[in-house]
Amino acid sequence: MKGKEGLAIIGIGEVPAGWRPEATCIGQAIQVIKEAVLDAGIDKNDIGAILFVPPLAGERDEYHLSFSRLVEEVVLQGVKCNFQVAGWWASPMMAIQAAKGIIHGGVADTVLVLQSQHFSGATVEDMWWFFQRNNLGFYREWERHYGINYVSMVALITQRYMHETGTTPEQLASVVVSLRKWAQLNPHARFRESLTIKDVLSSKIASSPIHTMESGSFSDGATAFILTSAKKAKSITKKAPIYILGEGHGGPPYYSFVQKPDKDFTRLGVNEAVQVALGDAGIKLEDVNVFELYAGWPIFYIMQVEEIGLCQRGEGGKFFMEHIDATGGRIPISTDGGVGQGDTGLGVAMATITEAVRQLRGEAGERQVKDARIALTTNFGNQMMDSHVTILGRELP
Repeated sequence: MKGKEGLAIIGIGEVPAGWRPEATCIGQAIQVIKEAVLDAGIDKNDIGAILFVPPLAGERDEYHLSFSRLVEEVVLQGVKCNFQVAGWWASPMMAIQAAKGIIHGGVADTVLVLQSQHFSGATVEDMWWFFQRNNLGFYREWERHYGINYVSMVALITQRYMHETGTTPEQLASVVVSLRKWAQLNPHARFRESLTIKDVLSSKIASSPIHTMESGSFSDGATAFILTSAKKAKSITKKAPIYILGEGHGGPPYYSFVQKPDKDFTRLGVNEAVQVALGDAGIKLEDVNVFELYAGWPIFYIMQVEEIGLCQRGEGGKFFMEHIDATGGRIPISTDGGVGQGDTGLGVAMATITEAVRQLRGEAGERQVKDARIALTTNFGNQMMDSHVTILGRELP
């Protein structure tokens, strides 16, 4: 995505992760739209399209968003299209790809991408239906009867990886502690108390070897960013635009992870996605100095740093153990705290983009990375085997 034919992010907004039963999904969406528009310094009627990433276990809210309720609530007079982009945790990357077509196809000059999650407003029936009855990602006919779910799937992957590499429970726990160090510096994070490896390993087992503190806690929140063409960005925003320099995909998607032809569940396809994205951007890995990674569990952070090329296969656990206190250090990883700041559904994936923008603008406060120039973000589609990488920068190459 080189040159002025690419895209740029000109505004961001975020409702902090938390637990707010008194709030609403729509109310959070309205707030985050206002923040993003003010951040960009544009007129709200300049927004020509809305792409929303759906809330999980919020069917009614999803319908309201699909039926363009936000266009009326915020009185957005310039919107020409409004639709949902759903690709699980890869949804933000897919929204960027859709925005590219909208903008360069001449449909609209400016596209708003947003996500809002209100778990505290979901009923027990909503949560049970979405996460248990649907049993997303596993065949109801064949696999569900054996009790498999997302946590047990990750446990199987974790066990296999530990068997192959010798990674220890302490090293897995160190990922959580490292993320918490960043979350403590993030005012948008829900969980900011100090945490130790002992604390993590003393928590209850969710599915062996995963502890409850190694899984995200459902939280409310909302995130948004505004896109326009790289060519027009500087002329319509009050802040320096952040450019999307490259994109890459690695590994085909699977509905069920047991259908993976090579049956190797300990590789994600991130290495392939990184190489494609770096080539698209025309840069080398050494040029990147901020890494905003999505992962719902420690094992996927470990596997990602290996596949990106920050360390060798089997050394990811050691890498995080050595980086527990490396906030602001040589290789900043998930500087907003990642899923450790609170699991806002697909909002955690959205936050990889907004946090990268903050870092590249120099607006990350206490967690600001010195001279942040180029950021690499990762997200996943189905079953963590469908990898997407986006590279952002302060300047066009």
